[in-house]
Formats: sequence, C-alpha cells, structure tokens
Amino acid sequence: MALGTNNKVKVEGGMASMTDLVFLLLIFFIIMSLMSNQNTRVDVPKTSEDLKPLKNPTTATVIVTEDNQYVVMPGGDMENPRAFEDIRGEAEAAVANSGELKLKIEGHRKADYEAVFHVLALAQVNGWDPVLAYDK
Repeated sequence: MALGTNNKVKVEGGMASMTDLVFLLLIFFIIMSLMSNQNTRVDVPKTSEDLKPLKNPTTATVIVTEDNQYVVMPGGDMENPRAFEDIRGEAEAAVANSGELKLKIEGHRKADYEAVFHVLALAQVNGWDPVLAYDK
C-alpha cells in the first residue's frame, strides 16, 4: 500500500515572462535614447544692468549669549552684550543693510528658550525669514 502523493512541485521558473520584460525594457530605453536630444537649446535670461548687487552680502546675525544677552553682527561687540530692548533698532538696521530679509539667530546652548523666542518674534513681526544656527 503506497501512501505517497503523486503531486510534485516544479521548481523551474517560466522564462517566457522574463524575456518579455527584458524585451519591453529594451524597447523603452531605445525610444528614450532617441527622444533625448543632446543639442537641446536652453533659453537663458540675458544679464541686465537694472539688477543691483546686494549692498552687503553678509547675513544679519543676532547672537544670544549664555546669560541671555544679545549681540548683533556684523559690527557687534562680543565683549559688551546688551539687553533685547537695546538691540532692536540695531537688528533692524543690520537686516536693512544686508539686502535680504533674513535674520540668522545663534544661541548658546545654556541660553533660555525665551531669549531666543524674543528674536524669533522680532523676525516674525518684521516679516524676516529667521534662520536658527546651532552647534551639535
């Protein structure tokens, strides 16, 4: 009495579908290579003398020190940090001189979050783009 099964599993894979796939990829890449033209003209805008260069390419920066005092760069004195109320006008002038509406904010790792948020609020009120800089 034989209790074995007559069903055998074929391990072979059908190669017909693989050759169809390779053939379709070959046609795709041939068509794409014919459609891509190496001599495509690109219309580049002409230079204009109406464009004025930036007054000062240096980004305005407010540095928040460890003891929650502020220094506005460029031109600030790191030896003499001041309170937030004292640097507001200086920060506005620095952003105006930089030629872009961007304010970089650098904070010491021991500075309070509230001190950094004061500068972020100043940037938001004036419509500047705040950029937070930090060290790892």
